Amino acid sequence: MRVTFLGTGSAMPTGHRFQTGLLVESGDHSLLVDCGSGVLHALERTETGYEDVDAVLLTHHHLDHVSDLDVLLKARWLAGATELTVAGPPGTEDLVEGIFDLHEYMRDRLDLTVRDVEGSFSLAGFDVDSMAVRHSMQCFAYRFVGAEGGPPFVFSGDTEAFTELVEFADGAAVFAHDCSFPDDVDVSNHPTPSQLGGALAEADADLGRVYLTHLYPHTEGRHEEMLDSVGDHYDGDVRFAEDGLTVTLDEAVDEADRSHSSS
Repeated sequence: MRVTFLGTGSAMPTGHRFQTGLLVESGDHSLLVDCGSGVLHALERTETGYEDVDAVLLTHHHLDHVSDLDVLLKARWLAGATELTVAGPPGTEDLVEGIFDLHEYMRDRLDLTVRDVEGSFSLAGFDVDSMAVRHSMQCFAYRFVGAEGGPPFVFSGDTEAFTELVEFADGAAVFAHDCSFPDDVDVSNHPTPSQLGGALAEADADLGRVYLTHLYPHTEGRHEEMLDSVGDHYDGDVRFAEDGLTVTLDEAVDEADRSHSSS
């Protein structure tokens, strides 16, 4: 399985990070997770492109996670790639219907399947487990196993840090987690690095690499400080995600195994 971080930013632009979006690929299957502003451009820079994505899966319906969805739909219609599945938490069918209410000329232009999902489900060749997380609206974390098997990938969505979520990611080769602000920002619905580090340390979970994402402008120039703060609690492999970064999960596992054997 491969994961490409298309957008690692947030609702406030940094000038060099798009809003949230990830491309998850396994074999011939490709899944776009979230579709915030700028994600369509980032997707077109990949070999898959916007035309060959099999499905879109939303973690929740905040604008910085869905604002390129209508743009994606129109681009696919114009390109003739009219078949697509859009899935997400309850209310996703209403969200898509609202897009067509606003852009009436787009109605019936595509062969869309729209699904509200919860619990465990299959989508675009992936087996997916969901978990409700702690955010200001209903939001899911997702655990992905690809068609080729192998270690899972887990994405937190937008959430505070808590041990049950870390344990949901047990066994993941890569765990991408919201870390929106440094420690000196008083925030709810998102974690600071010390809060995340505490949850990672307290949980009973075996994790591979952790990537920090959903980064507000407040984090710029403070990455080392934030990594040190996580490291005060948790001694695992933690890195910052960047737009355009592609991670192959088997390679991440191999690297972790080499690191453990040499320590």
